[in-house]
Amino acid sequence: MSEAFDLLVIGAGPGGYVCALRAAQLGLRVACAEKRETLGGTCLNIGCIPSKALLQSSENFHAAAHAFADHGVRAEGIVLDLPRMMARKEEVVSANVKGVEFLFRKNHVTWLKGAARIAGRGKVDVAGTIHEAKSIVIATGSESVPLPGVEIDEKAILTSTGALALEAVPKRLVVIGGGYIGLELGSVWRRLGAEVTVVEFLDRIVPTMDSEVARNFQRILTKQGIVFRLGTKLTAAERTSAGVRLTLAPAKGGDATALEADVVLVAIGRRAHTEGLGLAEAGVALDARGRVMTDGHYATNIPGIYAIGDVIAGPMLAHKAEEEGVALAELLAGRAGHVNYGAIPGVVYTSPEVAAVGETEEELKTRGQPYRIGKFPFTANGRARAMGETEGFVKLLADPVTDRLLGAHILGADAGTLIAELVLAIEFGASAEDIARTCHAHPSLNEAVKEAALAVDGRALHI
Repeated sequence: MSEAFDLLVIGAGPGGYVCALRAAQLGLRVACAEKRETLGGTCLNIGCIPSKALLQSSENFHAAAHAFADHGVRAEGIVLDLPRMMARKEEVVSANVKGVEFLFRKNHVTWLKGAARIAGRGKVDVAGTIHEAKSIVIATGSESVPLPGVEIDEKAILTSTGALALEAVPKRLVVIGGGYIGLELGSVWRRLGAEVTVVEFLDRIVPTMDSEVARNFQRILTKQGIVFRLGTKLTAAERTSAGVRLTLAPAKGGDATALEADVVLVAIGRRAHTEGLGLAEAGVALDARGRVMTDGHYATNIPGIYAIGDVIAGPMLAHKAEEEGVALAELLAGRAGHVNYGAIPGVVYTSPEVAAVGETEEELKTRGQPYRIGKFPFTANGRARAMGETEGFVKLLADPVTDRLLGAHILGADAGTLIAELVLAIEFGASAEDIARTCHAHPSLNEAVKEAALAVDGRALHI
């Protein structure tokens, strides 16, 4: 029997490692078990961080080849060095995961290396050693959802993991799924020269986002050369000597067609990772989708066992998991912990980016909530013109009586950063007028947010 801990976290992804760090800051004796050789989970190792590194590198390559000349910068003979681009991606990953390791040492969090399994009340088996803990947190994250009948080999038929490690730019890349992951990785390889086709079962992309934003987002991606096959399902994928032959059919019925690809990325979503944790033996209840069921304080039905992040209900976002990790650590330390799920932003890190917080028009209509709209295009923003980034707009939704901000949606350059102001506004119950009355630096992209807030009341200044 090993030493006992106040808290043992299973999983060192954004939710798990942040929970461990915050609990240690609050004076708890903390351990974190991780089966990977490095800390950081899917996000830092094979998800958020490496994908953003490749997004940035591919944007730089595309700008040098196509956009610099407009700025009076003539770059001749631009050549893609994919091995160096991939090496830089790994350097970025390494720096981040080593940073988490440093934080564990700094805050005296014990790193337990190996796969973990709940071995009884207050007991966790990590690589054959039993550890005792007053509280156990399941923070094991999620994994790619497989497509029935399609065999993943990470060479020609890939998950996002394989799409981050291609050794050559494919001539023809087919992405199955029109969500965040598929569009981000599809845009990377499109900028690097691949012919990209996105196949989506639904009749629209990014289905959780505002439909007006989604339509305009698709239009922009189409101009960039991405082809969309919406309302279409994949029925078969056959490996051939030339790559992969896909059989597609209309989602609502009809004749099947064939589509040839060199590489296929399956990105139809993610599911909670709960296998091998001993949850059934421990009696931990799961919902119909295989997620751990918790109450408002992240407690499972078994005393002393908690869960956070992708493994429970809610959007599968790293920052959502982090907020839950902090809230739970504070609750376990006897403090107040809370997450406002109405103020969790979502971002698609394409170029341009898409960001949103709060409710969409469709959601407001569904629940019968009246609203006013304020919109402002980046074509009328001076900073956007100077940058050559005029695609997109800011769209705000506000209550017509109280003027309280209900939702915010941005399609445009640096939307993932711009959305922070609006997340703060929703967190503190601000009105569109509060945003409109706030001084914004000139010239800045943020002025489009102010103008959209003014537009809620019909008094935008620059359109």
